Amino acid sequence: MRAHEAGALHGDLGYRGPAWLRTPEDVNALVPHLWPRTVRRTGNGSLEIGGVAIEDLAAEYGTPAYFLDEEDLRGRCRDFVSAFAGADVYYAGKSFLCKAVVRVIEEEGLFLDVCSGGELAVALKAGFPPERIGFHGNNKSVSELSRALDAGVGRIVVDSFDEISRLTEMSRKRNKRPSVLVRVTVGVEAHTHEFIATAHEDQKFGFSLAGGAAFQAATKILDEGVLDLRGLHSHIGSQIFDTSGFEVAAKRVLELQAQIRDARGVELAELDLGGGFGIAYTTQDDPSSPGDLAKRINKIVESECEINSLRVPRLSIEPGRAIVGPAVFTLYEVGTVKDVDGIRTYVSVDGGMSDNIRTALYDASYSATVAGRRSVAEPMLARVVGKHCESGDIVVKDEFLPADVQPGDLLAVPGTGAYCRSMASNYNHVPRPPVVAVRDGASRVIVRRETEDDLLALDVG
Repeated sequence: MRAHEAGALHGDLGYRGPAWLRTPEDVNALVPHLWPRTVRRTGNGSLEIGGVAIEDLAAEYGTPAYFLDEEDLRGRCRDFVSAFAGADVYYAGKSFLCKAVVRVIEEEGLFLDVCSGGELAVALKAGFPPERIGFHGNNKSVSELSRALDAGVGRIVVDSFDEISRLTEMSRKRNKRPSVLVRVTVGVEAHTHEFIATAHEDQKFGFSLAGGAAFQAATKILDEGVLDLRGLHSHIGSQIFDTSGFEVAAKRVLELQAQIRDARGVELAELDLGGGFGIAYTTQDDPSSPGDLAKRINKIVESECEINSLRVPRLSIEPGRAIVGPAVFTLYEVGTVKDVDGIRTYVSVDGGMSDNIRTALYDASYSATVAGRRSVAEPMLARVVGKHCESGDIVVKDEFLPADVQPGDLLAVPGTGAYCRSMASNYNHVPRPPVVAVRDGASRVIVRRETEDDLLALDVG
């Protein structure tokens, strides 16, 4: 399919990618906000990251592989810590976690949010200070809570009455007084995919504000006197660009804080407004800078505290994917190129839904570029698909690639640092790819590639 044909089909395909690509020069262009900070094209058109050519990385580590720009990751950590000065910035362990990343976020002064015993185990194994760990989750097991208590995590975000009772009893037996936050469901409909919106009433997280459960939860904790109620927690979702949802959330949660003060004489010292800030996956995405986000959110909190005659609490923020998401791209090798009767061109790569489930799960959009060379061919609208036995195994729904894309080409997909390796699977018994950190002309494996021996090791039949 050629450029003029692609234009004719634009509306029919529901295309949401970089529609401005129409010339050979554009096919080779890199849109800066889609790529890690040290990525650029060399004279021959090959990508390089951290000063290392992509073909050299592919030769050493194989494909598919995730490549992490360590300088980009550290820079984003610093940007958020600087912008939200005086607040606690929590890295989302669920987005991507390994010991090397844990050490980076510790060195850069962040806190760490975990939501399972496994994530907590990685953090502790890497030597992360437990007092800077927050423990989330809607169904924490007894063993998980035990480990959190014994490790001395900085705070536990309680999510149900069952959990409050469970944690109270466990803490009483241990003669411990853990700090807790009550997760409040504030009834905000975030502008994001329904599966990653977390503050509307009909979902599994938190205590309902409208129904009075959030106030009852705080009252129960204060009455028992075992847990140290430090504050309230609100999280409205993920991949959010519009801060208006935070304004509504802050208003409602701070009104609850004032209600607790008036009823119990306790003014809570902390407030976590969540975050889940959006990143750019295609040219249509326009994320705000950490500075702009901080300015708006701080203004919202200060204004609502003034209205409710509250002291401004210590703020916590959870940027989510915005820290690690843009710092990584996935590199594939093209295996086949198939033109289906002029309807669509399918470019198949050596990975797919096992290393990036988000397109299939959330209908997520991504971008892609031929990474190992420069092309002078016309742009062609293509669909990048994986190797798995599912028609929904799509990596990039629609993207302009050079019409001469061919087997053996390297193809790079940006924005894969969050929720790709962490949600990866062994579907079709495909080993998961490695994660390779690159910085200052050097590279190192931080999560090794799985092998068939790894897969077979769990099979005890």
